[in-house]
Amino acid sequence: SRLLRPKLRKVYEDFTDIDWDTAIRTVVHHIRSTEPERIGLYLSGQMLTEDYYVANKLGKGFLGTNNVDTNSRTCMASAVVAHKKAFGADYVPVRMKDIESCDLLLFVGSNAAEAHVVFNNMVKKQKKRGLKTVVIDPRRTETAEQADLHLPIRVGTDIDFLSLVARRIVDDGQISDEFINNHVNGFDTYVRQLKKLPKTKLLKRCGLTKEQFEAFMTLFYEHENIISAWTMGLNQSAQGVDKNLALINLHLLTGKINTPGNGPFSLTGQPNAMGGREVGGLSTMLAVHLDFNEASIAKVSEFWGTENISSRPGLTAFEMIEAAERRELDVLIICHTDPVYHLPNRQRVEAALKNVPFIVEINAYRDSETAPFAHLRLPAAPWGEKEGTQTNMDRTITKQEKLTRRSIDCKPDWEIFAMIGRGMGFVRAFDYSSAAEVFDEYRRMTALSPDGRLALPDFEQTLQTKGAYVWGEGLLKANRFFTPDGRANLIFVQNERRSEQTSQTYPYLFITGRTRDQWHSGTKTAFVDRLLKHKPLSFLEINTQDAKNAGIEDGDKVKVTTARGSLVFEAKVTDAIREKTLFAPVTDRRVNYLTNDL
Repeated sequence: SRLLRPKLRKVYEDFTDIDWDTAIRTVVHHIRSTEPERIGLYLSGQMLTEDYYVANKLGKGFLGTNNVDTNSRTCMASAVVAHKKAFGADYVPVRMKDIESCDLLLFVGSNAAEAHVVFNNMVKKQKKRGLKTVVIDPRRTETAEQADLHLPIRVGTDIDFLSLVARRIVDDGQISDEFINNHVNGFDTYVRQLKKLPKTKLLKRCGLTKEQFEAFMTLFYEHENIISAWTMGLNQSAQGVDKNLALINLHLLTGKINTPGNGPFSLTGQPNAMGGREVGGLSTMLAVHLDFNEASIAKVSEFWGTENISSRPGLTAFEMIEAAERRELDVLIICHTDPVYHLPNRQRVEAALKNVPFIVEINAYRDSETAPFAHLRLPAAPWGEKEGTQTNMDRTITKQEKLTRRSIDCKPDWEIFAMIGRGMGFVRAFDYSSAAEVFDEYRRMTALSPDGRLALPDFEQTLQTKGAYVWGEGLLKANRFFTPDGRANLIFVQNERRSEQTSQTYPYLFITGRTRDQWHSGTKTAFVDRLLKHKPLSFLEINTQDAKNAGIEDGDKVKVTTARGSLVFEAKVTDAIREKTLFAPVTDRRVNYLTNDL
């Protein structure tokens, strides 16, 4: 399944093997043949930090394009923006070990038992000493099965439910006056807007009974230390940022943040999604947690030794697809991600990519869904064949060691981007000899960030001796946040129902998610027999009553049609999903032929 040599093709012809010099000259030719704003880089949370750093430096610093985005745009970007709005910076105030001090853990839109297995194993251990868990999810997942309370809310009503909880906290006088008075902005305005919400209507919209809601509030009030953990159920939404804020608001109202066992905890979806955020691998960030303002551009320009940084805002992943539709994108470099597979509304993505004159795919694996749309494919060294670092959701930086020699013509991603940089004439800026050299430059660059995150004297020694380094400990001392006045922002949000709604023609809601033993498109995992024993790659969960009404039995072939297309699945009839809701795993590579734009 590996991609082992550079491959080039002309339109409508097959790929042929070429050497690296020819490959780099081809990339350089196409970059030089267009304008910076017509160039895009689409990166991945599965790249190592060194790879991210060189790609970001090349695109924003020297090619002059801020169209450098990542597949984290479809997931963790919601949390990033919410953190910045609420706290003033993209900072996760909770670590996994905090559950050792936690009394109540809320899983909101998170199936940790299948998507975050290591964390879930820690949770199960803590449940033996009395930790209580609540799962808020339209499906009775494996995580819900082990919970003390499962609230099967309707799809798309997360903000309604969380606003109801906030309203109840305010009405019952359970807010923390001391914390709000000293550390929070916007409380009075927030409460005025909150009290306008129709409580009975919202509860009905959520699909919950009064008894279920009271059971939740009882648990919430009975426990001192509360952590809320969330992931794609909130993030992958047309209103993902607002859903994040609605949950963060509960912690700001009650002061349950910045103390052991308390706080909002965003669970990242990929192994180095946080490392990419630290580097600046989003089109809405410049580098090392710095935004696109005049002062930051000046600092970064001086550090990198460049005058090419543009103040023009970069395009997000979705905006790059829109630009491709308008034929405003000439070069697109895609690295370790598969946008044809993972972006919603696949028909639209495929049509857009056909408009891009030159697409480069950098990948370790051969059979991606994006490969047929590429003109040049470059073989990258995967995990185990290269060394570098990554940062997990715990803010823990670990060093990944090289375990074996590289396969044939494969190269680390940072080296590929550096070769492109040197080919463009930026020899000194990209004259790296090792991943360690790249990381050292990145570490020094973090001193430009307000808190000097990694520019610490003990960093290298700690990483070498312990194999890991946790950054950001104690950054929120005395509850001082990253905003200019040091106070967090309480921001009112409400359900604007932006997502596609049901109708007489389409009476069901269709949702997707992970399964335990498979990873995304299955490039690495779908060929392992043992990993296929837990759940199949493709199935469709349908509620028992819905199946009965439609004359569907377990194992039947079922055709699912949305406004974008139709697919056939094998039915799995179950009571573990709400009525009028259908679920298919993302391991079925076809699912985004059915989904709508975010």
